[in-house]
Parts: sequence; C-alpha cells; structure tokens
Amino acid sequence: MHRRTFLASTLAAAALPQVLSATTAAYDPTPQEVSIKPTYQPGQLLVLPRSHYLYFVTAPGKAMRYGIGVGKAGLEFTGTATIAVKKEWPTWRPTDEMIERDPQAYKRFIGNTEAQEGGPGNPLGARALYLFEGGRDTYFRIHGTTAPSTIGRSVSNGCIRMINDHVIDLYNRVPVGTVVTVL
Repeated sequence: MHRRTFLASTLAAAALPQVLSATTAAYDPTPQEVSIKPTYQPGQLLVLPRSHYLYFVTAPGKAMRYGIGVGKAGLEFTGTATIAVKKEWPTWRPTDEMIERDPQAYKRFIGNTEAQEGGPGNPLGARALYLFEGGRDTYFRIHGTTAPSTIGRSVSNGCIRMINDHVIDLYNRVPVGTVVTVL
C-alpha cells in the first residue's frame, strides 16, 4: 500500500461517521408542515421519489409533506401531469403491462374486462387522484394502499402510494386541475 492511498483511506474512514450522521435522518411518513424552496407555487404537488415524500405546497416556502411508496426501478412516472379525475373508493384493474409482467398474480383478469370494486380490500385504497398529460390518462395514480408497509419503499407498479388516512387528507385539499411534478 502506498502512503498516499493509506492517508486517503484513513481520512475517508474518519469522515464516514460524520457524513452518515448528517444524511441519515429517520424516515417519517407522518404528514407534517415543512419549509421548502419558495419557487414552488401554492397548490402544486411535488413528488420526490428517491426520498419517498410528496409535498403539497400550501404557501410560498411552506408545504405539507407526506410519506409515499413509489414505483420499482423502470416503472416510475417522471415529469409533469395534472390531476384530471378524483375518485373515492375507486375500482381497480391491473394494466395490460402489469398482467404481462406477472400473469400469475393477475390471472383472474386475463381474457376479461373485470375490475375489482372499490372498498377496503382494493389495492387503490380509499382515494385515487388520476394523473393526465396533455389530456390523456397516464395510468399513473396517487392513491391509498392496502399495504401500508410499502410506504417509504420503491415497490409499486409505478403509482404513488399513500397511507389511506393521508391520501384522504390530500384528496380533500387538492382540486381537479392541480399540477403534479414528479422529479
């Protein structure tokens, strides 16, 4: 080992605990008011999938932050969309792509147009906000979930999941026409 490599390794090892403690705050999905950059407009939704948080901008520099679950790598939505439809206890049917990726999990939907009725056992949970781009359905949703343990993780088929009580709160705050930016 060269002296330069030894010194660099020693300095990096010494700095590691400080770097980790500065960047690893405990994840908390509980809705709470937080400060954000004042460049975002009140009424806008901002989604940061890598941190697993959704922000509803309430005033310049202020937002309600909610914990979310997001899509697996390669299945996530990014860009800007508009909430065009809102539904309480929505029906659900997997997309053709979901059925194709996992026919065993969705076999009851193969060869028919059946949809699962809304209710406590429905994967979309208590509320759903439907994301559209240019007037067209993206098939991505911000919705509740029957699997609250997935909040804070990247495990969905692309949608943005929230704890049912939290999505009900958000649903009551945002109107149709709300702009959603997913970074």
